[in-house]
Amino acid sequence: MTTWTLPEPMLTTAVDSPDLPSGHAGEVKWDGFRAGLSVDAGRVVLRSRNGTQMAPAFPEVVAATVQLPDASAFDGELIVWEAGRLAFERLQARLRQRGAAAARTAEEWPAHFVAFDVLRLSGTDTTGWSYRRRRAALEGLFAARGLTAPWALCPSTTDPEMVREWLTWTEATGLEGVLFKPLDSVYRPGVRGVWKKYKPRETAEAVVGAVTGTVEAPRTLLLGRYDETGRLHYTGRTTTLSLAASRAVAALLAPVKDELGQHPWMGWTFSAGWGSERELNVVLVEPELVAEVGVDVARDEAGRWRHAARFHRARPDLRPDDVPRWVSPDH
Repeated sequence: MTTWTLPEPMLTTAVDSPDLPSGHAGEVKWDGFRAGLSVDAGRVVLRSRNGTQMAPAFPEVVAATVQLPDASAFDGELIVWEAGRLAFERLQARLRQRGAAAARTAEEWPAHFVAFDVLRLSGTDTTGWSYRRRRAALEGLFAARGLTAPWALCPSTTDPEMVREWLTWTEATGLEGVLFKPLDSVYRPGVRGVWKKYKPRETAEAVVGAVTGTVEAPRTLLLGRYDETGRLHYTGRTTTLSLAASRAVAALLAPVKDELGQHPWMGWTFSAGWGSERELNVVLVEPELVAEVGVDVARDEAGRWRHAARFHRARPDLRPDDVPRWVSPDH
């Protein structure tokens, strides 16, 4: 007898247009953990996109699999809501919990599994079915079983107006954007390019306070904004600069003039990524240059940009005082 294995997730490619293509369904893009879930003879697998086993951290999800048919598997997103918004920080904190601590945080910050695909149903592999057929089966399962929390069915639509309405919710709720999936496409594990994602982005300005690489050849820029008291808050980091952008920025950067600790970030450490424990090697620069960047709607609990910003251009015509002030999310 062949053992069924949870497949790798099907991946997405970013697009610049928010318009729903013909022959596609639109889905909400959640700000959570992508998760594959399988139930087989009482064995529950809850796996992240990169293969991390998450079941011990989410005992309420594991316990609720009694609502699901055996020999079934799903693709979806783990999310946590707090005060009407998606709370990625709470979800991140939960991932580190085990045992009694995981049970306590499950009560404090309960997770939901938002299902958007069915990969196996009562022993039948459904990955070769069309999206249209898989979606009908998923909706039928929710209706027939009367699934309740932590299970949630991801919205899906072929109405372009509904997709546009979803995009108006991103700032208020923390939704990341929308996904576009061909109605006739099969589920192709590990394949990128068939499913598309659109995330709203906005143009913003920030002050360059440090770089990775060197002042003469910066790789990424560490950005900040001043608050009303004159403190420079770290807001996020750019993606890797192109060679042309690196040269253009390098010509405008100034090394730190005062080595006696006067730079606002002197002595600070910076993480290599959101949730990462690895520290960046950074070079401080005089916080004088303004950069224009593209950012999406995702913010952490401190109000920083959680995803890397896309560098657009240097703005030597602007002064740091021209950049919008840092505003705490508590105000």
